[in-house]
Amino acid sequence: MQLTVIGTGYVGTVTGACLSYLGHRVTCVDIDEEKIGMLRRGEMPIYEPRLSELLELARRQGDICFSTELGPAVRESDVIFIAVGTPPLPSGEADLSYLESAARGIGAAMDCSRYRVVVNKSTVPVGSGNLVETLVREGIQEAGQANGKSVRFGVASNPEFLREGSAIADTLYGDRIVIGSDEAAPLEVMKELYRPLVEQAFNPPPFLPRPEGFERIPLVVTSLTSAEMIKYASNTFLALKIGFANEMANICERVGADVTEVAQGIGLDSRIGARFLNAGIGWGGSCFGKDIQSLIHTAREYGYQARILESSLEVNRAQRHVVIQRLQEKLFILKGRTIALLGLAFKPNTDDLRDAPSLQIAERLLRMGTRVKAYDPVAMEACRQQHPGLRIQYCGSALEALTDADAAVLVTEWDEFGRLDLHEAARAMARQILIDGRNLFDPRAACQAGFEYCAIGRSTSRKTLTQDAAR
Repeated sequence: MQLTVIGTGYVGTVTGACLSYLGHRVTCVDIDEEKIGMLRRGEMPIYEPRLSELLELARRQGDICFSTELGPAVRESDVIFIAVGTPPLPSGEADLSYLESAARGIGAAMDCSRYRVVVNKSTVPVGSGNLVETLVREGIQEAGQANGKSVRFGVASNPEFLREGSAIADTLYGDRIVIGSDEAAPLEVMKELYRPLVEQAFNPPPFLPRPEGFERIPLVVTSLTSAEMIKYASNTFLALKIGFANEMANICERVGADVTEVAQGIGLDSRIGARFLNAGIGWGGSCFGKDIQSLIHTAREYGYQARILESSLEVNRAQRHVVIQRLQEKLFILKGRTIALLGLAFKPNTDDLRDAPSLQIAERLLRMGTRVKAYDPVAMEACRQQHPGLRIQYCGSALEALTDADAAVLVTEWDEFGRLDLHEAARAMARQILIDGRNLFDPRAACQAGFEYCAIGRSTSRKTLTQDAAR
């Protein structure tokens, strides 16, 4: 099929690359000329493992191109994906201005030559599918189409479930594909579009083989509003699960239990599952907070107070202060101290700093008169550009960041940090204090290296570590 993807952010670029690799002809459109120029040169405006290699494969096949012109792409397309940003407004509701602009532009560019499906790929509030249909029709009328009813199109919702750092695998070997529409025609087009993925009827990229035994992606077909709701419900539940793990961690610390053991014990229950039960300093990124706030706002519009969702935001905000509390417990006075932050991105394998815990921790420490050093394998340049006023010292390695530091805080659980020589790290520091914000390190190994080790929800007393060693 001929496809247009509007928006070359995280979702749009990954979606365009993967669909092109599957054999569809894809045009990615964006008003940002700099982004389009980078993509034409084979440069990535975002960091995502293996994305540049996948785009190169697609480009060699001649199935993907990048443009700032929406009209020609829409007129030649069978399916148009809207993958623009929907950032939160101060009220918590989603800003739909980019979506509205895209929908009107699609309508203005349409002609009567073929039937088209307009697909919401962006995370949008319930009811946005109806809004898109209305705006497309308005765009058709504003463009002066004499007989707007002869322009044939349908609207579908196809939410994305991509995790930064594993987005290509999540697309090619995902848990499910959700397609929502209130008409039969868009559903049939979308089923045909995704048939190679559903049936796994494609040759895997050489750098990302198909998981052993993986034969099919479940296809979930729903109404338009149900598909929109599925996306919000999924992200909200995952955030709640992380928040629950952090609540349990805080209780574990007080009663002397180990949250990693507790999580293992409850995660084996098939009704619960082990994923997203990792305690730490809280979630970040562009999705969870935005989606929870949007869903809370929608609930209020319909006269309902979503108390559990409101609490999940409060729990996550409070969890980020745990690091500061641990540092105060160990150092008492933070003014004049040097603190090393290991990691800046909100999670490994991305340079995304949106709602990253590291930023709030760094800002709080700086306000308290602390000197902050930081190292991240990928996200430092993004931090320099996006937060030029953040007065932290960027370092070329983890060891450089740790040198002469009074304490270290593990913020992002990059694999590189898990391979640190803890003995060498301890020798480099002025004081051997390690706050493990992601429970990455083995407490016994950290203490044997000479650290005063402090984790989240884990007992790290010498007595407990001795007992562990005897097991």
